[in-house]
Amino acid sequence: MNVIEINNLTKYYGKARGIIDVSFNVKEGEIFGFIGPNGAGKSTTIRTLLSLIFPTSGSATIFGKDCIKYGPEIRQDIGYLPSEVFYYDKMKVIDLLKYSASFYKKDCTKRTHELAEIMELDLKRRIDDLSYGNKKKVGIVQGLLHEPKLIMLDEPTSGLDPLMQQKFFDIIEKENKKGATVFFSSHILAEVQALCNRVAIIKEGSIVKLEDIKTLSAVHYKKITVRGDKLDESKFNIEGVSELQKQAHEIKFYYNGDINKMIGAIGAETVQDVLIEEPSLEEIFMHYYK
Repeated sequence: MNVIEINNLTKYYGKARGIIDVSFNVKEGEIFGFIGPNGAGKSTTIRTLLSLIFPTSGSATIFGKDCIKYGPEIRQDIGYLPSEVFYYDKMKVIDLLKYSASFYKKDCTKRTHELAEIMELDLKRRIDDLSYGNKKKVGIVQGLLHEPKLIMLDEPTSGLDPLMQQKFFDIIEKENKKGATVFFSSHILAEVQALCNRVAIIKEGSIVKLEDIKTLSAVHYKKITVRGDKLDESKFNIEGVSELQKQAHEIKFYYNGDINKMIGAIGAETVQDVLIEEPSLEEIFMHYYK
């Protein structure tokens, strides 16, 4: 079953591009990564799914229901953490969370206190006394206190120190094991690689790749470094070689082709060392952005 289904979703802000013909599905129970730099269309996609903004064209469903037509009903089972959080400064944290909990048809008191304890959040403090990182903690508790079936995260770790980031990831993984589906939007590729099952790469408002994380990480590209005193870089000018860089005693490049052919080219040279590596997710990502 697909929790999210998006078909040719397009959003323009006047003449400015938001997203163009975005299509993908998110399966029930998976942690789905959505990656791209700032301005690529990640937040526009999420806000359209949440019916916070309306699409120019195309359609999207969550839990099998149209996102626009059934927005209020759908949001009962969604937890949302935006990239930036803004609150009524004069409120205390506990009052804000009680107010948020009042929108749901369940008692969220116990879960609110559990999450606050894990995230080391002081419920008695006023919002305007909190640092940016602590306001982000409020957003995390607010988004998860009703134990949603779908968790939508837009750049969730900005402002959190490494310890809190790890605690947050632990919470998300536990929620996922309990059955929650997670939509994880980020430009921090290490986070996506560590958490997600599948990933969509968005570039200038359009999806350029949709792939299983393991498959994406195991692309045919190899990162090759050859070291030696008298290397002839022209010998590596063969089909499949890209981004070749020559330094004093070293040649580096990416290769997508028959590895036996490359081994033959390397073997024809007098070399001191050869290193063949899998590219990182970040390097794969940059490949799609060129």
